[in-house]
Amino acid sequence: MGKCPNCGEWNTFQEFKTPASAHPNRRASVGQAKLKVSEARPIKLSEIKAIKSQRIPSRIGELDRVLGNGFVQGSVVLLAGEPGIGKSTLLLELCKNLALVLYVCGEESVEQVKLRAQRLGLEGKDLLLLPETNVEAIIEKIPQSANKSSSFLIIDSIQTLWSEEIDAYPGSISQVRGCSQKILEYAKKNGITVVLVGHVTKEGAIAGPMILSHMVDTVLFLEGERFADLRLLRGIKNRFGPTDEVGVFRMEEKGMQEVKNPSELFLEEEKTIGKEAGNVNICVMEGTRPMLLEIQALVTQSALAVPRRVVNGVDYNRVLLLTAVIQKSLGIPLYNQDIFVKVAGGFKVSEPAVDLGICLSIISSFKNQPMPLKTCVFGEVGLLGEVRRVGGEEKREKEAKKLGFKQILSPKTVKSLREAAKALK
Repeated sequence: MGKCPNCGEWNTFQEFKTPASAHPNRRASVGQAKLKVSEARPIKLSEIKAIKSQRIPSRIGELDRVLGNGFVQGSVVLLAGEPGIGKSTLLLELCKNLALVLYVCGEESVEQVKLRAQRLGLEGKDLLLLPETNVEAIIEKIPQSANKSSSFLIIDSIQTLWSEEIDAYPGSISQVRGCSQKILEYAKKNGITVVLVGHVTKEGAIAGPMILSHMVDTVLFLEGERFADLRLLRGIKNRFGPTDEVGVFRMEEKGMQEVKNPSELFLEEEKTIGKEAGNVNICVMEGTRPMLLEIQALVTQSALAVPRRVVNGVDYNRVLLLTAVIQKSLGIPLYNQDIFVKVAGGFKVSEPAVDLGICLSIISSFKNQPMPLKTCVFGEVGLLGEVRRVGGEEKREKEAKKLGFKQILSPKTVKSLREAAKALK
């Protein structure tokens, strides 16, 4: 109708969307007729045929390690991380090795993506860019190649999508949950592998509703220091693979480069290892991979009423506990000393095997006595000063010996913190 029958003006009619009606499968309330439900029946587990999931290798060794030998066809992966950490760069590196990819540019223009692709050396013959944020339009424009095992959909990022059926602004909880549900249903139905890019909040949690982590099959977290070139890819959730593996990358001018031997990356040159007091080499386990790291401690006389404890890379409360154990077991007066502890290279360690290394680094700095050359340390320290066993001791020893460490202080060689402290020069 072009003319309004009330005021007589032309072209003044506007279209408004009405609220969505109740879900057709929802049960009727009491007193109303019962709706027809699906005729599903219980099935014996022995009658169900097992289907082997088909893997799509990314041809990036560190990424395949975290995923469990590649992507599972039809799975939905959430890649989260802080802004500027390298999520988009890693995904463009992934596009080099895949046959057909639809890349949805929600945050950047196609020209900006083109500039990054040229810097990474990506020709992009099989890479399709779609500058769209409406989820219904994205689903309509997905190429009709869902039956191919190489079809990929990358959405950068999920916080920019919006749906016409949801009355909320893009990035809200309702929009993120609704758009993710639509994409997940389409991916499962058509066998398309989807990678969603998500941001994190100031607290380090994934932005959006927590249900987003439950909906997807895999949650990957890319972390690292903003001003360092080290990047760590962790698998927080994985329905088809391990959740304790970590991938190590270096952010360089030409993109994300894999680190085949992380131990050599974290350790300094051989000439400087062990020559300074407070410097101790430790061996930690990240999943099934042993890594040799360098932990440093600085102990100085405090000029404050309350001495400072500054920690970077390990748990703050663990350092306080170990400081008390050193004072009690060895009688070393640390109550008037400022203690600074850090893990070199920006790595973060949470396992208890780092206890012995922290203790020896503090003792070494306090007494100004360096550790012997080619000495590797690992072990948990109890409240009574005993050195307790940790997992993966054989793998740790093998990795240390492979890198040339001759003396290993572990629960097999030392039984107490006092006995381990005798190794100092």
